[in-house]
Amino acid sequence: MEDNSNKLAVLWTSGDPEVAEKMGFMYTYNAKKQGWFDEVVLIVWGPSAKLLSENKMLQDYVKEMQKVGVIVEACTACAQMYGVNDQLSEMGIDVKGMGGPLTNYLKEGWKTLSL
Repeated sequence: MEDNSNKLAVLWTSGDPEVAEKMGFMYTYNAKKQGWFDEVVLIVWGPSAKLLSENKMLQDYVKEMQKVGVIVEACTACAQMYGVNDQLSEMGIDVKGMGGPLTNYLKEGWKTLSL
């Protein structure tokens, strides 16, 4: 099995903008920019999908994360529940079923962080 200990999956579920800005996004961005992890994935799941569609500052932060190489994915079921599927896709976010990919990250030994 491949060594995935230098890969990070951040599961963002909180609808609280302060949690995103002051903890989750700051760490996720720097984990990639500073080279703390080779691969960093931000997973937008649940209430975070709605928050991201409404919050311009967080949208800009996600763009900066994408520029430094953070991969951003979102749960399509959640996005559809909130009616934000198209908005997230337009931001360059890979909106798809996330149950399988998240399970794979966990089984493959990726480091994980939930917020």
